[in-house]
Amino acid sequence: MLTLTDNATTEIRNIISQPETPDGAGLRIATDPSAGGLALSLAAAPAEGDAVVDNSGARVFLDPQAATLLDDQALDAGKDAEGNVQFAVTPQPS
Repeated sequence: MLTLTDNATTEIRNIISQPETPDGAGLRIATDPSAGGLALSLAAAPAEGDAVVDNSGARVFLDPQAATLLDDQALDAGKDAEGNVQFAVTPQPS
């Protein structure tokens, strides 16, 4: 199952704690065939069939294909030079 680093947990909680974000919201990672990769979006709730990763209130919803692809990966987060949050997927530490 996908794991979240401390940085990712903090950034996801910051995103979903905004006043305009509904309770129970999370980040959704889904396969995007048109882009040939994965797409990340804010979702009010998991879609049917999504796996849910909840790490101290930081919720990530994974569509079934993304869950399989990311099974042994970790989601990390950092900020770019402009202060925008950037997410990255890396192998889980041994």
